[in-house]
Amino acid sequence: MFNINQPSSPSSDVPERRSADRFPIEREVRYRILSKRAPGEPEEGVGTTVNISSNGVLFTTDQALIPGKRLELSISWPAELDNRCQLKLVARGRIARLEEGRAAVEIQQYEFRTAGKKPASALPPSSRTDTSSYNMRRG
Repeated sequence: MFNINQPSSPSSDVPERRSADRFPIEREVRYRILSKRAPGEPEEGVGTTVNISSNGVLFTTDQALIPGKRLELSISWPAELDNRCQLKLVARGRIARLEEGRAAVEIQQYEFRTAGKKPASALPPSSRTDTSSYNMRRG
């Protein structure tokens, strides 16, 4: 069950009902609504993750999202593929709750995708490729 209101303190008298640990990860998140939208309802938006688990994401939003609606999240991921290619976590799920400018989403499926390569200037010198030796002539 997805529940973000339970205290995470082990000394609490209330039993922990979450089925997965939450990690306080603050990353940019972009989202788009997949369900049919009502007139005036936002199609997409941005925010910042507050915490993430394998079952859900809590993120900030200034939009009034409707619980029960399906959406797709795209979260910039702190790890890179081969120290060169940025990754993003793309997850689909439903809005479980919206309160005080934060939305809780229950993840139903997810995958990691490449988000693009780092600019060469951001790579360490040993990782840069000298493209001048790969010039090709058209004949």
